[in-house]
Amino acid sequence: MRSSTLRISRSHRRSRAARAAAAVVAGAMALTLTACGGDDKKDDEGGDGESGAAASVQLPKLDGQKLEVAAVWTGPEQDNFTAVLDEFEKRTGAEVSYVPTGNNTSTFLGTKIQGGKPPNVAFLPQVGVLHQFAQKGWIKPLGTEAQAQLDKNFTAGWKDLGAYEGKQYGVYAKAANKSLVWYNTAAFEAAGITAEPKTWDEFVQTAQTLSDAGSPAVSIGGQDGWTLTDWFENIYLSQAGPEKYDQLAKHEIKWTDPSVKEALTTLAQLWGKDDLIAGGKAGALRTEFPKSVTNTFSGDTPAAMVFEGDFVAANINADTKAKIGTDAKVFPFPAVGDKSPVVSGGDVAVALKDDKGSQALLTFLASTDAAEVWAAQGGFISPNKEVDQKKYKDDVTRDISGALLKAGDDFRFDMSDQAPAAFGGTQGTGEWKALQDFLKTPKDVAGTQQQLETSAAKAYKG
Repeated sequence: MRSSTLRISRSHRRSRAARAAAAVVAGAMALTLTACGGDDKKDDEGGDGESGAAASVQLPKLDGQKLEVAAVWTGPEQDNFTAVLDEFEKRTGAEVSYVPTGNNTSTFLGTKIQGGKPPNVAFLPQVGVLHQFAQKGWIKPLGTEAQAQLDKNFTAGWKDLGAYEGKQYGVYAKAANKSLVWYNTAAFEAAGITAEPKTWDEFVQTAQTLSDAGSPAVSIGGQDGWTLTDWFENIYLSQAGPEKYDQLAKHEIKWTDPSVKEALTTLAQLWGKDDLIAGGKAGALRTEFPKSVTNTFSGDTPAAMVFEGDFVAANINADTKAKIGTDAKVFPFPAVGDKSPVVSGGDVAVALKDDKGSQALLTFLASTDAAEVWAAQGGFISPNKEVDQKKYKDDVTRDISGALLKAGDDFRFDMSDQAPAAFGGTQGTGEWKALQDFLKTPKDVAGTQQQLETSAAKAYKG
């Protein structure tokens, strides 16, 4: 899913933070992905935390206070985050309720804010939305305690992504490596496939071999348009290169550029073959992201592969009987150009109310304590560099996290998340709609380019 480029000072900040994706995947590729902090000061005010270990951050008493948190997550991802909120409640005495925003996060929150009933804290899946909300004065800068945790635990690139015009507004509590292909080992074995594909040509050939052997090759969650933007971004970054990627992200080049034509034509090599897609193109457009995962690791005729980020692990763990590292393995998104791409995403926590409880929750989310509770649930990685890597639920996720941390600030951030929400982050419009239409009719490259450019020009101008 999911950011924007700004004029000089802001575009420098974003380009610097955006530089962080090719190395994450490059590092993750070097790791065996298919293989299976803080001080010891007690929190006198809020308790010691879930595990009984010393808390790394002090939190205020908030007995009787009620907070509301909004984010896009549902299902297993919501359940995993609820464990973090439970720990916060335990340590502060606050009561925290959670509300899912749906995919149109900016619209949902904008309606709440304009109606005078915003949640205390919200997670924004797009950098562009953070910038828009900051421009409108809808979000509050971090307080002293939250800033201290951020400075202690995060690198400059991740801090920059949560800042706007010199003020720090957000905490990137959850990150994502969005350049991974998860596969059903039984399907690969049944088709006689012994090597993971490393290039796009090998990937398409592997899909054909799987299909010929009777397995639906690739499961695509096309009903959620954000998954389709991730397909495009990985191909574009690998094929066109990081300089073009940054230019397109800022709309410094048009979507009618020949580099976009080349990427869409490449994507059509897969999307244009119904026999390689679980349920065909029509079935993919009726499939939501969680279902694309369960289609791959459960049922009588599971698909063989599903592309998406590390968070796929949460759905595998919660909704299937597959064991990560044994039944479910992962390889890097195949190289279309010289290198495999690395696209990173993330969710930034911001305060929509200026009160003690909201700032306390942001402080907690910026701490290692919250990240380690979350990591233990699975299907999550954190850009918090002080997290104890042993807390991750499985070796695969631990390796993906290690690659992210090793990359430091050398990554490329999700392109659609850098765009205004009207183009890169809204269901049924903009890039999401254009790529859904392209999945339906992958021969219409020129028409898709024009549709993308028309929507982008309007959104960036606005």
